[in-house]
Amino acid sequence: MLMPETIEENELKQLSATVLAFIGDAVFELLVRSRLVAQGHRKVRELHLDTVARVKATSQARMMQVLSSYLTEAEQDIFRRGRNAKSSLPRNADMADYRLSTGFEAVLGYLYLKGDLERLQYLAELALNSEEQA
Repeated sequence: MLMPETIEENELKQLSATVLAFIGDAVFELLVRSRLVAQGHRKVRELHLDTVARVKATSQARMMQVLSSYLTEAEQDIFRRGRNAKSSLPRNADMADYRLSTGFEAVLGYLYLKGDLERLQYLAELALNSEEQA
């Protein structure tokens, strides 16, 4: 994974939760795509459909329910900020799932911008493994 331009903790706390989620969304999609490609040769359409299934709000909401007990206090704060952020609901998404997924993405964005890629990878692996076992 590309090393991010790290941002100091006090600056990170000043970023809106939706900005953190914006970054987290991209990071998570890249992790999912990389994981699927590493699993073996498949058609691009299949890769795309599997990626969409994992990054959609309902899947991320389920993943967040598993991850919640693994979050540090700081990560829980970021999650709450993301979950409570005002944003427009995309079509085909349940409001509760969308809020949980925004919190999930905010945590991933926070860790990425903080430069804590080891922690990011750990939580993403937990999330993806939980979804694959469901």
